[in-house]
Amino acid sequence: MAKGENIFKRKDGRWEARYVRGRELSGKIKYGFCYGKTYREAKEKVTRLKADLADGKLPTTYNTRQRFSFYCDEWLRAKKDVVRESTYVKYETILRKHIKPKLGTCFPAGINDAVTDAFTHELFAKDKLSVKSVQDILSVLHSAMKYAAKRFSVPFVRIDIRYPRGTKKETRVLSYDEQECLAKYLLSDMDSCKFGVLFMLLTGMRIGELSALKWGDINIAEKTVCIKATLQRLHDADSDGGSRTKILIGTPKSGTSIRTIPMTDYTAGLCERMRQCDESYVLTGTSNYMEPRTLQYRIDKYTKACGLEGVHAHTLRHTFATRAVEVGFEIKSLSEVLGHANTTITLERYVHSSMDLKRTNMKKLSSVGF
Repeated sequence: MAKGENIFKRKDGRWEARYVRGRELSGKIKYGFCYGKTYREAKEKVTRLKADLADGKLPTTYNTRQRFSFYCDEWLRAKKDVVRESTYVKYETILRKHIKPKLGTCFPAGINDAVTDAFTHELFAKDKLSVKSVQDILSVLHSAMKYAAKRFSVPFVRIDIRYPRGTKKETRVLSYDEQECLAKYLLSDMDSCKFGVLFMLLTGMRIGELSALKWGDINIAEKTVCIKATLQRLHDADSDGGSRTKILIGTPKSGTSIRTIPMTDYTAGLCERMRQCDESYVLTGTSNYMEPRTLQYRIDKYTKACGLEGVHAHTLRHTFATRAVEVGFEIKSLSEVLGHANTTITLERYVHSSMDLKRTNMKKLSSVGF
């Protein structure tokens, strides 16, 4: 018996020959076995089996030596030049924090419905993520798998990824009294930041759009504000440490987000009162920007001073949209003012009818006998 052959005599008198048949889905080597009455018989059998494996006549336990993390990296590399930097950073973060640690060591053939269901459960139970976050992660997983199957002919099993559904939470909208209270507070000893918060309430802008807004984007004579940039703090995917962040000032989240918003006479008058040079940021009145998380801290401070709870930047945007509907704003125009891709988003996510408006509309039914 030659050294390294893996052929030995068993206690029952037979000879056993062991060979590498493939690998488990976890990457662990899987062995095959054959037996003979003599050493020669066992060796002849294992030699034939090895030859059949080399010729592809025997199935192996996996169809590729590359683990899923390899295909995740390839998918991300392909996306880098075709998506916005903020989107690329979102994808990279999802892969690095969730998909690769849990599924990266699997071979593609080992990813099936049971594996994806267990993965989804862990995202909820262990990572304590929201429904929206889990949906985003599963979407990236599905996209990476489709890319691997198409680009590398990876033989994934047929998988039905089940996207979780969550209970829709009622979005916070300021009542008329709360809105008036906040506006009065912001107008008192108004500085650039207080003005910016009030301006967001009066125009429905996003927090990142306001952070990037300069006075040169506001045309007081025409009573318009041009939204053409957004400011974000993002993870720096190119940093060696993996935890560094950077400020990115770029185009808004979609083509429809680049827009011109008309202002009311009242809003234009406030702008005239607070006007600074064109290159100054609206929120600071200087050449230095204020990032969104700092602005959110300020909003928390202002709303707590007014005795308001659960108010954040998006509350102001939701409130603007709801008030617009209450006064009969045409939905298509409102959708464009908010920078939405379509009116469905406006109606489903940003329009909240007050009880007073519901009562007013119900009274209209009296004209038809109700």
